[in-house]
Amino acid sequence: MLTSFSTLVFFGCLTGITTVLFGFGGGFVTVPVVCGVLTATSHRAAEADAMHIAVATSASVMVVNATTATLAQCRQGRLRRTYVWPLAAFITIGAVVGSFAATRIGGTALRLLFAVYLLVTIADSVLRKGFLVVAHQARPQPLGRGTVTLGGTGIGLVAAALGVGGSVMTVPLLRRRGLPMTEATAMANPLSVPVAVAGTLVYALAPTTPVSAGQLGYVDLPAAAALLIGSLPTIVVTRRVTGRVPDHLHSAAYVGLLVVVLIVMLRGLMW
Repeated sequence: MLTSFSTLVFFGCLTGITTVLFGFGGGFVTVPVVCGVLTATSHRAAEADAMHIAVATSASVMVVNATTATLAQCRQGRLRRTYVWPLAAFITIGAVVGSFAATRIGGTALRLLFAVYLLVTIADSVLRKGFLVVAHQARPQPLGRGTVTLGGTGIGLVAAALGVGGSVMTVPLLRRRGLPMTEATAMANPLSVPVAVAGTLVYALAPTTPVSAGQLGYVDLPAAAALLIGSLPTIVVTRRVTGRVPDHLHSAAYVGLLVVVLIVMLRGLMW
């Protein structure tokens, strides 16, 4: 138990770093980690629900992480309202639908969808122009109506179903509108908040039999607390240095981290 708690705190620290640097809110770190810890330490009933618990716990952690990072980025003047609203409203609509859908998908299928989502995102970022290298514009292009409405709903649906906050869709989207990585990743945090809130509420109220003490619906409260103990201090520290990372290195590191998470998830599927 102590080893598991220490593991979660350690990866919570990594979650705080990725929240500020990449706008992940923690989902791409917490989902594989919580799923792995539950699979390794729990009985068969918990193992069967491991992916659902991981997604739910990730959403609850993102509520705090993404909100904290949003406030910090706002104080530093990195948020542009026109790219956040009304996109956030349509992301919220999709997030409610996606959260309900996830509770009805099997754990193995959810892992597979998570891995496919990562693979498509990595390929898109590397093969399509406009992400790794972008010509920043004095006046970045605005978001179209279809992108805000249908695109926002789709982002919320997929993000809530997989517990990832949507940053892997919003960051490339904003990046290809001519924004530097520091601003694109900064705005991923406020856009992740509605996904996290909607997902947490749906998962917490979902009818399920708790497999461990301190579980609220699918949300593992002790695991969430351990992750937050690690993430919150690192968010405070990391926000002070994020603007110093060169843009090309920032975008390459973003893709590199996704590759690492994909490898971890594929190993889990094979085992």
